[in-house]
Amino acid sequence: MGDRTDLRSGAVQAGVRRLVRESWQRSLSLRLDPLTAQAAPTLAADELNRLRARNPLAGVLPVINTLLVRHAAEFGLIVAVADETGRLLWIDGDSSVRTRAEDMHFVVGADWSEARVGTSAPGTALALNHGIQIQRAEHFSQLAHPFSCTAVPIHDPVTGAVLGVIDITGGDAAVAPQTLPLVEAAVAALEAELRIQSLSAPRPSPARPSGFTAPGILLTVLGTEHGALHGAPSTDRHSTDRHSVGLSPRHAEILLLLAWHRQGLSADRLASLLSDEQPHAVENLRAEMVRLRRALAVSHPQLRIGSRPYRLETDVDTDAGRVLRLLGRGAHRMALAAYRGTVLPGSAAPGVAEIRAEVSQRLRQTLLSDASVEVLLDYAGTEEAAWDSEVWRACLQLLPARSPQRAAVVASLARIEAELSA
Repeated sequence: MGDRTDLRSGAVQAGVRRLVRESWQRSLSLRLDPLTAQAAPTLAADELNRLRARNPLAGVLPVINTLLVRHAAEFGLIVAVADETGRLLWIDGDSSVRTRAEDMHFVVGADWSEARVGTSAPGTALALNHGIQIQRAEHFSQLAHPFSCTAVPIHDPVTGAVLGVIDITGGDAAVAPQTLPLVEAAVAALEAELRIQSLSAPRPSPARPSGFTAPGILLTVLGTEHGALHGAPSTDRHSTDRHSVGLSPRHAEILLLLAWHRQGLSADRLASLLSDEQPHAVENLRAEMVRLRRALAVSHPQLRIGSRPYRLETDVDTDAGRVLRLLGRGAHRMALAAYRGTVLPGSAAPGVAEIRAEVSQRLRQTLLSDASVEVLLDYAGTEEAAWDSEVWRACLQLLPARSPQRAAVVASLARIEAELSA
């Protein structure tokens, strides 16, 4: 890691990763001492049980066990689940590592927030709201220096709120290159399971602006000509029916534009986003809006569209928006997995073209600047990036000199150059 800073002096020197350096500075600003910083005393059993019972992650513990815990023990690792405050609620895995971790107060009920113990994977992942890896002496507290850890936050798939964090702790295997993608994939599976559970047994939702009442309606527009709506069709809030309905191209365009422009759009503005200036554009839009409302009254009566301006009065998520949120959280592999192609690729609507370009460009630029070579290679293999020489050159630069994958990348670059020169 380079020169170890004398943190007690408050000096942060070179040789420390920026992410870690900034976390140390936050820890010092809270007047934490690296020699004494440790988790808060554990909770009483009844308080711990109360926190566990009300945490939605309790319902996906079997999935965590299947995806992570069973394999963690084989590699001398432990898996911890903390709530949104950094309080450890469950720990499982290698028994000898659990015993050694008790020396740094890494036990159920302990507070491992950054505000309490300084830099650590679970606390700092929550502070930054994205997955991270912390190696041994990168921990702020010297008690934690024998351990390394990887942690990824878990979000409510409906509201986007942070529910907690999954942490892998142990030796060097805890920060192996494949560990972070593994935990990110597990979190994606957990969030998918939480969405299914929310549809079958909806939880009380937080306060929203007036009219935002329907649970879990998703508009899919990536890689599809028509788009589709997914969600419960019944006005009965306890309906468990999972319902999907295809849309006409124009209706998909309208719903996407309204979901993207939450503040609403005037008739003139929405008409201009749907088509270049044409005679009777507003009149045509109003007629189409009547047809859309009639279709929604049958398929998704909870989804309502207001007027003056046109606006969604129901919470509708989009798969394109999810990709951007995943990119913003640094979950590059999850974002690429969620990206199933360009936004409504057959649409010529100017507003849709803007959204299509925004999502595609954000994905490309973020992966080029921040993603691991493994994720970038996966992106290069997509139809969208197959002929993107800049992406392939970036892969070549990131690959180790003796990587067997270099030959395939060089061949792809030669193919692109030959095509361009033909």
